[in-house]
Amino acid sequence: MVTAVTTFRISEAAALLGVSADTVRRWVDAGRLPAQRDDHGHRMVDGADLASFARSQIDTEDGSGLSSARNRFRGIVTEVIRDAVMAQVEIAAGPFRVVSLMSRQAADELGLEVGAVAIAVIKSTNVVVEIPDHART
Repeated sequence: MVTAVTTFRISEAAALLGVSADTVRRWVDAGRLPAQRDDHGHRMVDGADLASFARSQIDTEDGSGLSSARNRFRGIVTEVIRDAVMAQVEIAAGPFRVVSLMSRQAADELGLEVGAVAIAVIKSTNVVVEIPDHART
């Protein structure tokens, strides 16, 4: 069985990393992220190189102390809906939208309001992984 090597254009790498294409170009030019030119002269980033680079960019120090949870998304609170018992809190963390349901008391004690910085900590025993339609062969 032969496996195809996944490569990404600069704009695709930028979208996956949550930065601009110019930022990725600067990283390539500075030698921080390896890239090769394709037959048309476009810079391409190998999938394994991109994954390694992305892993090296993960900030594991968020000042929250020790925890077994590893999925942390720092972002800004964009919506808080409260009723008498529960609260729904939405956080924009880069290109990701994270919604949490919690007690109203917890939301009040944390001072969660629109515009506040918050970290969504996710610990799950069930994670669904999907492959985009264009990546299927």
